[in-house]
Amino acid sequence: MKNFPIIRSRRLRSTPYTDRIEAHGVSGYTVYNHMLLPVSFKSVEADYEHLKKFVQVWDVAAERQVQITGKDSAELVQLMTCRDLSNSKVGKCYYAPLIDDQGNLVNDPIINKLADDKWWLSIADSDVIFFAKGLAAGYKFDVEITEPNVNILAVQGPLSDNLMARIFGEEIRQLKFFNFKYYEFKKRKYFVARSGWSKQSGFEIYVEDDLAGQDLYDQLFENGKEFNVRAGCPNLIERIESALLSYGNDFDNRDNPFEVNFDKFVSLDSNINFLGKDKLKQIKQDGIKRKLMGVRIDHNQINIHSEKTLFDENDNVVGQVRSAAYSPKFKKVIGIAMINKPYWDAKHQFKIDIEGKIFPGTVCDLPFI
Repeated sequence: MKNFPIIRSRRLRSTPYTDRIEAHGVSGYTVYNHMLLPVSFKSVEADYEHLKKFVQVWDVAAERQVQITGKDSAELVQLMTCRDLSNSKVGKCYYAPLIDDQGNLVNDPIINKLADDKWWLSIADSDVIFFAKGLAAGYKFDVEITEPNVNILAVQGPLSDNLMARIFGEEIRQLKFFNFKYYEFKKRKYFVARSGWSKQSGFEIYVEDDLAGQDLYDQLFENGKEFNVRAGCPNLIERIESALLSYGNDFDNRDNPFEVNFDKFVSLDSNINFLGKDKLKQIKQDGIKRKLMGVRIDHNQINIHSEKTLFDENDNVVGQVRSAAYSPKFKKVIGIAMINKPYWDAKHQFKIDIEGKIFPGTVCDLPFI
């Protein structure tokens, strides 16, 4: 498929860091939450190799925040997610699937609890703010829902601790995974979470001032020279190898949390109230008929722009590949696929058409090992 340039308009927002990432040689964008999100610099393959060894600074401002404050904020946030947040603590980050009234997935944000009456939903790519506003209006909740001017910088890679310690001090090495804390740099406090969309270790810095964020961006590069710092972005190869799921790619509003292996985030036996709870109870009782699995394909390249159907030797449909890439680690194409029940046992064989040629493949468990 031929690539075309993205034509910018007011609907497609730049970020405070766009000029800087373009100076660092960004070579491709996608659109995420109506904003520019880089997808490559040197190349997806070269970016992958660097990310696995060194440290990168990512412009992930497209990971927008839905801020919910007010007396009923906790009740609204709980209504939106099937994860039990009744014992949530300030300073913690919670991976929490959002569910509609049919039990299907709306988004899979990280929910940061800033106070008992203040929450940030750090969202994947869908318009969660309107979902929240509609529920608040329908239930007459006493809340305020906004999109604050928060533009995240991610520092990812095995040397990320070294770089962040240079900026914020040695204490930051002690920050635990999915926790956040405020750290000071140049007399300004920054919300920093131990999180990020890679398995290479890292942090996300929630920046609330554009000029301060631009200065921080520059300082990360100035202090990261000895660590071979580069501009980077979420990497297709690394995230598939790590089985990090992408809303809108690997799953979407057609799918329920049991189908995408989110069982541990579904709290059906607690007293909490959330949308679609009765639907999910019924789905669990009846059992699912498909689920996300890994696939390995005996080929060295693939481009996924839409789902690709998998067939067995009798041309019965095995499932659909939703994301895939060639993996240098496994020396073949690996992917994330929605597999139908008769075929979801690991090691089941299938065939796939890639650019007019048929290649064999195997269903496998996630994460890839």
